[in-house]
Amino acid sequence: METTGVMGLTAIDLGLRGATSGLFLLIILVALLRHATSQQAVLGMAMSAGGVFYAIATAPFFPKSSWWWVLPILSAQPAVFWLWARAAFDDDFALRRWHGVLWLGIVAFGFALTLGWAYWPALAGVGGRGLALVNLVLALAAAVQTVKTWRADLVARRRRLRLAMLAINVGLVAVVAGAGFAAIPVAVPGGPGSLPTALALFVVAMIAGLGSFATQPAVPVNSATAAIASSDARAADRAPAGRVIVDPMLLRRLDHLMTVERTYRQEGLAIGALAARLDVPEHRLRQAINEGLGYRNFNAFLNHYRIGDAKLALSDATQREVPVLTIAMDAGFQSIGPFNRAFKAETGVTPTEFRREALSRPDRAEISEPRREIG
Repeated sequence: METTGVMGLTAIDLGLRGATSGLFLLIILVALLRHATSQQAVLGMAMSAGGVFYAIATAPFFPKSSWWWVLPILSAQPAVFWLWARAAFDDDFALRRWHGVLWLGIVAFGFALTLGWAYWPALAGVGGRGLALVNLVLALAAAVQTVKTWRADLVARRRRLRLAMLAINVGLVAVVAGAGFAAIPVAVPGGPGSLPTALALFVVAMIAGLGSFATQPAVPVNSATAAIASSDARAADRAPAGRVIVDPMLLRRLDHLMTVERTYRQEGLAIGALAARLDVPEHRLRQAINEGLGYRNFNAFLNHYRIGDAKLALSDATQREVPVLTIAMDAGFQSIGPFNRAFKAETGVTPTEFRREALSRPDRAEISEPRREIG
């Protein structure tokens, strides 16, 4: 009787892993059919492939003879997850060569541990704990990334999915890393916790699938719909199907705050404070900036106006001697580092280079006020 129960649980375990693998493969297929080439999509496919690999490699009856090459690759999955979290939740993130070097380094270290386990078990145990510590640090970094950028995120679907997705994934990473602290280089496949792991993997795959299949393209910046650009009630008929119609009066009030009152100059301005100024719920303001103006991030929205303000000052011959730091602080930036990065990202040059080029032109064209046409 007990054997029948164990076999039944094993069958459920294998069924969940099969469904998980199918979902992850479907996510990859959908991304390929969409011709998704963004770094988030590529990392998402890598994570999905890793999910398939993990579901199969940690299943009951998986041949132990394959562990020596399977486990090092699994041990590097936290690095892929951390990079995916950065790409998914930080719109300014860009992959660097050292990210690939980090992943390869973890894989190489994992191979060294598995190959050396039979000869130097004590040393391999210490190395396993070190690898577990690296994985926990990466999991913590992914969690911090989620919390740090959550308030500024304007995409409603991404705000809803990110916490659930990260909580489950960080839990799985903690399990894998926890095995390392128990003097095992990586989690033992097919161990006593196999069924809970399979269930957790299935839930992760479901959440990832919902996020991938339901995601709609973001509204491009500078492409507010006709319904937003006009207060005419007939404009709603010209709005694209499925597009949320944002109150044009709210957008005009927001435009007035930004272009006339220059509220963006307020130090440490948060979306909650701006919503209070407009006397609207915070979620309505998020929707207006995202759906109406096409911004995915509140800081990017503010920086559009702040950089426009700085460009005017840097092009003004009467402010030739004003330090760049002063101009940045006057525009609303709190330090020179974020200002330089945001300015170069938008213009392609540093503030100093922009000033030199602008002031050297004999017939300097007037730079328009930083505004976005709404009405």
